[in-house]
Amino acid sequence: MTALNSLAMSWSDVEVGVMHGLREWAMASDELNRHLSTWMGLPVTDAEALGQVVWAAQSGNPVSPAVLARQIGMTSGAVSVLIDRLERAGYVTRHREGDDRRRVVVRPTATALEGTERFLGFAGAEIATAVRGTPDADLQTIHAFLERMTRAATAANTRLRAEPASTRIDA
Repeated sequence: MTALNSLAMSWSDVEVGVMHGLREWAMASDELNRHLSTWMGLPVTDAEALGQVVWAAQSGNPVSPAVLARQIGMTSGAVSVLIDRLERAGYVTRHREGDDRRRVVVRPTATALEGTERFLGFAGAEIATAVRGTPDADLQTIHAFLERMTRAATAANTRLRAEPASTRIDA
């Protein structure tokens, strides 16, 4: 891939608008997560993790602690402590699954599902309306674009994790 200097490039108004829109969505989504944390009586990171656990379970693919750690940017040890807190709060349980029962997944409890359902019932109507009001062709284009942006950000994050500290600005 050709290296591009994004600060030296000329950007069209629509490209700038898209980048601002992505940033604004990320900020609004982050604020919603903070509201969920207040709603559920949890620290923000725990609410973010709980949201991932609920979303995974609802989609039929319960999340493992290792995947959860990657999703929320924590170490496996830190996520283990976080899951312990969520278990003590009555929001998640660990389950051994698979033929050999070695695979551990985290599932939300009925209490967690009820709390997040109430939250989404109160706070999710606008988002659901926006998604449902978007034509399928637009959603497919948006979905493909977001997949490309996620792959690009993931590649950049992978490269940054591997970057020796001596090459960074503050080194």
